[in-house]
Amino acid sequence: MAVNIETAAATAAARRLAAPALQQGYIPAGLHVYRDAAGHPQFWRIRCRNPLTGDKWIRPMHQRSGKFFLGEPPAPKSGKLLYRLPEILQPSLGSAIVVVEGETCADALARIGVEATTSGGADSCSAADWSPLRGRRCIIWPDNDVAGKRYGDDVAQTLSSLDCDVSIIDVDRLDLPDKGDCVDWLAGHPDATIEKVFALPARAGDTGDQFDSLELICASDVTCTPIRWIWPGWVAAGKLHIIAGAPGTGKTTIALAVSAAISAATAFPDGSCPPRGRVVIWSGEDGFDDTLAPRLKFGGADMSAIFFVGKMLSDGERRPFDPATDMFALEQKIRALGGVSLLVIDPVVSAVSGDSHRNTEVRRALQPLVDLASNLGVAVLGISHFSKSSAGRDPIERVTGSIAFGALARVVMVTASSNDDDDCKGWRLLTRAKNNIGLDGGGFEYRLDRCEQDLVEAARVVWGTAVDGSARQLLARTECDPSEQKNARERAIDWLVGQLSAGPKATNDLKEAAEESGVAWRTVERAKGALKISATRTSEDGGWVWSMPIQNSALEDRQDRQTSESPEDGGLGGLDP
Repeated sequence: MAVNIETAAATAAARRLAAPALQQGYIPAGLHVYRDAAGHPQFWRIRCRNPLTGDKWIRPMHQRSGKFFLGEPPAPKSGKLLYRLPEILQPSLGSAIVVVEGETCADALARIGVEATTSGGADSCSAADWSPLRGRRCIIWPDNDVAGKRYGDDVAQTLSSLDCDVSIIDVDRLDLPDKGDCVDWLAGHPDATIEKVFALPARAGDTGDQFDSLELICASDVTCTPIRWIWPGWVAAGKLHIIAGAPGTGKTTIALAVSAAISAATAFPDGSCPPRGRVVIWSGEDGFDDTLAPRLKFGGADMSAIFFVGKMLSDGERRPFDPATDMFALEQKIRALGGVSLLVIDPVVSAVSGDSHRNTEVRRALQPLVDLASNLGVAVLGISHFSKSSAGRDPIERVTGSIAFGALARVVMVTASSNDDDDCKGWRLLTRAKNNIGLDGGGFEYRLDRCEQDLVEAARVVWGTAVDGSARQLLARTECDPSEQKNARERAIDWLVGQLSAGPKATNDLKEAAEESGVAWRTVERAKGALKISATRTSEDGGWVWSMPIQNSALEDRQDRQTSESPEDGGLGGLDP
């Protein structure tokens, strides 16, 4: 009786939540319940279809505090539940488990006595907890389409790592329609039995051997090779890189500036020149003709060495390129093109089809990018954003999504805009938050200049001076409130005046004193400019010495202001009472 009440309540809730679809002509096609190992419902999958168009309307539903809502509840740390979990956990069960795509297929097989399960749709494999099938014999029945076969391969790889005996049914030999599944096969075989299902032909070579082999490489057989830097310390061939920052800091323009330098073999901001190479760019956000190409052109790129990723051609139809599913096709194109040094993916989160905040899903999704870089010796540069309200945190933790984005990348670069309101207005910062294959920290100031030619406008990068310090320190100085920066500079001016009031002082001595006093050297350099401090090289050791100028209007104004605000006049700026 409890089950009937539970089912009736869920059915009523599903009809209520699916009402918008039902009003558009859809009809109920199924309500599938996902239960935990003890048999308790955790969530449902509502399935509707349009009898005229064949379109599907599928939504998850869960219960909270006695009420039903669309959406799934938070998944366990181990992953989402498999469908029909209590049934496949029966201790007396000794036969194989058939894994299919979708709950309708699993239910259809269960009706003839086949133990079947699924993780859901074609993109659900990586999010599921497959551990209940550890060590079992598993037969995978893919749908007869590209997505279905990819799902079958993903499940096979996952189950093979759990010591399962895995085989995949060869759907090409079942005479199924395009996108056909086990439901279609069962409709054409009304006398189907468990034995007939288990006797279906397996794909050649998919009996488990190809998933069970593992190669071990002896360290003595490995030839040590140096890192092949394209931009020394910043961009390396065969490695994954991330550049992240707040919106509007010019991340894409920086990536295009790097691309331009590589395409034309022109200098990076540190003076080093890369070997000339081709660059491939995929952008899901900016147009080729009105944004990317103009920025490259104004940045000095060799336009004949730049290639944009266009549409995919599938079954005679054009569709957008999807980094989450089409990386193999891109790798083949890059291999055929030859001479490619850099691949830009903007944004890199597009390579993740699942939850970009789950470490496991992000690692699996980015692995094709890592493999492409390694296989072809191409530097891959992914562009990302900072999470909102993350200022002050470790820069790696600020990259949007899972920490796996920063963990997999060998070099993580970050950008920031300066809030300073006078001598540094317009200057931004590029620094290294992480470098597993070289030094981190340090960086360059830059600004974005607007260029125009023949009515075409675009931004280009103008590099400034090099800066020292850790990424966290540099970001803190750059992103702080303008009033705080101004106060810091005022304090640095007072400190520098005190240091030089007794006479000239060596730059190295000033640096040591600044560090002891907790005054940032970059702020001291700005105070130097405000005070018009002169710097001269000594003849003895070739070092530099700073000294106060004979006349300095900034210093005189400051002394006048301090005098007018002294206690002698009551702090009223020298006015008579």
